[in-house]
Amino acid sequence: MDWKDILAAKVAAGELEREDSTPETAPSSAPAKPVLSVTIDRKGRKGKTATIVYGFDPDGRDDALAEEAARQLKRTLSTGGSVRGGEILIQGERLEDVKAQLVKMGYKVK
Repeated sequence: MDWKDILAAKVAAGELEREDSTPETAPSSAPAKPVLSVTIDRKGRKGKTATIVYGFDPDGRDDALAEEAARQLKRTLSTGGSVRGGEILIQGERLEDVKAQLVKMGYKVK
């Protein structure tokens, strides 16, 4: 009798509880959150500063994730902004504030 037989007998007798070797993970219906880049930009805005968040959807076809993140950013930072082509524009020089809020929302920021 080897150790596998002894262990199986103890489990069958109820002395030990059997644990599955593969941990069960809940299937995630939400897509993985992308890694985002945050920069400051002044070009094409008549000298006004804007904070740009890149990396949501490079094709710009589905802006739903970016729109939700922008809505939360604008609300928490009390500032204006917009979403276009998979990027978020936040008015003003708010680089560190935007990065901190994105990390709180669960995004990875470069």
